[in-house]
Amino acid sequence: ALGKSSDLEKAFATAALVYNNSADPEGKLSKAETKSLLQTQFGGFIRGQENKPKYQEIISALDEELENKIDFEDFMILLVSLTLMSDLLQEIKNVKTTK
Repeated sequence: ALGKSSDLEKAFATAALVYNNSADPEGKLSKAETKSLLQTQFGGFIRGQENKPKYQEIISALDEELENKIDFEDFMILLVSLTLMSDLLQEIKNVKTTK
């Protein structure tokens, strides 16, 4: 269905698919499941961030209140937040591509 889609559309579709494959029947993840999914599927962006206060704040929030669950919208906000603080993002910005 995404054969003629843009790279960005495919990237977001992949994020939705990864999330949905891990979510419960209500379409949500526990905070522990969210943390695990981020660590296994987003490790390149997370690596090296462990000492940053904002990263610690995000992870601490996932460690608290095990009853609360994360929906897809909140998951995407986490992805964007982690991406913006990532050292990998700066490396990506420094790469110039030619088409």
